[in-house]
Amino acid sequence: MDQATKPVARVNGVDLHAPGEDVPPDELRQRACTELMRQAAIRDRLLPADDPAPVAGAISQAAADAIDRWLDTALKVPEPSEEACRRHHAATASRWRTGERARLRHILFAVTPGVDVAALRQRAEACLLDVRCHDGQAAEVFAQAARELSNCPTGADGGELGWVAPADAAPEMSRELFGSAEIGVLPRLVHSRFGFHVVEVLERDAGTDRPFDEVRGAVVLSLKQRAWVTALRQLLQVLAGAAAIEGVALDEAASPLVQ
Repeated sequence: MDQATKPVARVNGVDLHAPGEDVPPDELRQRACTELMRQAAIRDRLLPADDPAPVAGAISQAAADAIDRWLDTALKVPEPSEEACRRHHAATASRWRTGERARLRHILFAVTPGVDVAALRQRAEACLLDVRCHDGQAAEVFAQAARELSNCPTGADGGELGWVAPADAAPEMSRELFGSAEIGVLPRLVHSRFGFHVVEVLERDAGTDRPFDEVRGAVVLSLKQRAWVTALRQLLQVLAGAAAIEGVALDEAASPLVQ
């Protein structure tokens, strides 16, 4: 369907985008959720009824403030119990660890403007397969591949990154690299904002687990945040169920209402 003739998505008759505007599905869902809350704030008289409708997803400052006040009233998040906090601490021990680090080397296939990402991924996958076939047998294979293929300056040194702590890497890389005991060439590409990485973990230092009493406050905040997000999702589902929604799916169980 041509973008100019594509139906406009609406919440209770309020347009979520201009005719012909191409909005990614996740952003469209986010706009719909925001509009549901803006209208709830109007309904509960926290926002004047003549508050202007959003433009390109942007709401007024008054609406943003009113939504914050509405959420403070509508969301009731209980204080987590001591038992729940201790269970969460035990189940997420790596999160509270201090001093964890790993000695790494990598081969970067950088995503740059205009690059064919699919072809780049294929080259990265081929490189990963090649170095894994030699894992533990010929360390020089990895270093040579880094020198020939890596788009990172470390390629000249065989891809050596040295000892890296979670805070030293991009968050999306840290999630892939830390909190496990894997040693050797990782069996999958590591994706980051920079591109695709073939990564070898040469050594690991697990660091020191911090006791519950030392991180209790952070554990409580973590559980309250999770509970808040769950409560917000449920509240948005109730609002969506009572609204006239056009052109955007908010009732799919697998689709997040809030990104």
